[in-house]
Amino acid sequence: MIAKFLNSKTKTITFTAAILAGSGLLSGVLGFLRDNLLANLLPKTQTDIYFAAFRIPDFVYGILITGGIVAAFLPVFSAEFKKSKEDAQILTNNVLTFFLIALIVICSILAIFTPYLIEVLVPGFSLDQKTQTIALTRIMFLSPILLGVSSIFSGILQYSSLFFAYSLTPILYNVGIIFGIVFLLPLFNFDPRALAYGVVLGALLHLLIQISPVLKSGFRPRFSFNFRHPGLQKIFKLMIPRTLGAAAYHINLIVITAIASTLAVGSIRIFNFANNLQGVPIGLVGISFATAAFPILSRHFANNAKEKFLKSFSTIFSQILFLIIPLSFLTFLLRAQIVRLILGTFIFGAGLFDWWDTRLTAASLGIFSLALFANCLIPFLAKVFYSFHDTKTPVKIAVFSVVLNIILCYFFVGFLNSPSFLQGKIVSFLKLKGIQSVSVLGLPLALSISSICQFFLLVSFLKRKTKILDFRRIYLSFLKILVSAILMAILVYLTLQISSLFLATNKVSGIFLQAFFAIVVGVLSYGFFSFLLKSQEPKVIWSSLLAQFKK
Repeated sequence: MIAKFLNSKTKTITFTAAILAGSGLLSGVLGFLRDNLLANLLPKTQTDIYFAAFRIPDFVYGILITGGIVAAFLPVFSAEFKKSKEDAQILTNNVLTFFLIALIVICSILAIFTPYLIEVLVPGFSLDQKTQTIALTRIMFLSPILLGVSSIFSGILQYSSLFFAYSLTPILYNVGIIFGIVFLLPLFNFDPRALAYGVVLGALLHLLIQISPVLKSGFRPRFSFNFRHPGLQKIFKLMIPRTLGAAAYHINLIVITAIASTLAVGSIRIFNFANNLQGVPIGLVGISFATAAFPILSRHFANNAKEKFLKSFSTIFSQILFLIIPLSFLTFLLRAQIVRLILGTFIFGAGLFDWWDTRLTAASLGIFSLALFANCLIPFLAKVFYSFHDTKTPVKIAVFSVVLNIILCYFFVGFLNSPSFLQGKIVSFLKLKGIQSVSVLGLPLALSISSICQFFLLVSFLKRKTKILDFRRIYLSFLKILVSAILMAILVYLTLQISSLFLATNKVSGIFLQAFFAIVVGVLSYGFFSFLLKSQEPKVIWSSLLAQFKK
């Protein structure tokens, strides 16, 4: 039964996106549990160390895997599979062999030089904090090796429309980390290295769940050392600009971590907790649709099916807008309730996530919500470029936005650290009066502004590159969605104000009920206003879901 589920195919982009969104939702819930445990079991210094230790292994993962293999493998694999399955098998074996060796060598070298890298990464840490960060980082270098192999398997499953097993990978990754927190941490006498072992376990589970469906699809991974294979050379060419873009993005995160390490203790975890919270809607909507659409768009382009390509593009763009714009409004209005319920309500531990943490994390989340629409559409727009083998344009734009973000980070951190009329207005608007240092908010503010700039640049260059794309339909859909979302937001705000009069919002039960009532009002009112304005997206989403079950 389980094997049948893992090996079954999906039929439509929307159903595939729904599967990935469902997986993302469950993974998000587990991510909330993970962050809740980290926030309440470990003091601020320990969680800062944990998040900092992720940066360099994540850099390797980002530039070679998400920035390289994931972006370049699928289009080339599609072209090879069009020739024959045997050609695709040969390509896959060469790719697996090369990247496995490359990842082992690179991670081993970086593990040796970790002490020097940590000096640059967290200049504001004490000697003891740096020592612990070095230990965790070295263990975590096993993770990108496992995830590298797993990502190649993911490409095979995506092309074969075997999304069920692939959809479980982020869930099992979080299960491994949670196991490390709940079981390994006490077993290791609360030595932070236990957290790193949990990360490695999660990466291993990420790989293992995909082995069976890959084998069932007919592929037999073997070592192959033909590194001059034309397909592998094509992947290298596609990777180079994308890898540079990914490197720029992760350098951006490294700079943010370095700046945060010099701010108040706990600033790294404030930024990461808020970033993780905004990552859930991005994963549910943006990543799910982008991942589901990529193989379809690649296939349409390879087959020169322009009409199908254009229809898929405008439909998916509008569907993402339909889902993420109301989510952005809800996230901003419910930011305090979200943070308090997910991080401030401790299940285990000593309740180390205090009111200072709650208010700053909520404010950071509120700032992030302003750019949710951009962060959800950026992955999809980038995949559109990748589908017709253009990796250079989105990379150039990404590099520009990263440079802009780094400049803005230094500017806004300095600006928020110095009292002024405008700084006071921002503090008042985000309800942060009484908190001495709010400079950490400069980090999400800079990241949000640079993301919005990146989105508009991608749209502009895409319009210039493919003049046949129908943006008029998208504009009309956007106006209807925006009006519906604004009307919904007004009702949600009124619901929050009225419910606060008779609910005990100083208790978990009161906060939960307040958020619940607001969400119910939001969902119902948004659906009602969308119906009144005759938005087409609900019909398209529903018909696509039904199509999955038709023979």
